[in-house]
Amino acid sequence: QVQLVESGGGLVQPGGSLGLSCAASGRIFNIKSMGWYRRAPGKERELVAAISSDDRTNYADAVKGRFTISRDNAKNTVNLQMNSLKPDDTAVYYCNLKLGRTWGNYDYWGQGTQVTVSS
Repeated sequence: QVQLVESGGGLVQPGGSLGLSCAASGRIFNIKSMGWYRRAPGKERELVAAISSDDRTNYADAVKGRFTISRDNAKNTVNLQMNSLKPDDTAVYYCNLKLGRTWGNYDYWGQGTQVTVSS
């Protein structure tokens, strides 16, 4: 099985910074991408940022220029550095690992970590 363990998150004032980290373990092979999604109250889950196996990055328009995603291939970890945080960034953030399987891609999810931006 595959497990994703997230760390980071918490409460921060507007304009502040936070870092999220996610470590993957288990039967991990053929990684397609790792990334972060979020779900704000009353909204659907949305992509925040993702990084592919060849280090191509993809960011939601709302976070471009403020968030930076990175990964450590040797440790199977993915990090999200969040700067200039806004109240609209308040959400539960979920780590995502996409693995390639013979039948297609399969998504694994972390348990989620709360990020609250408030004064």
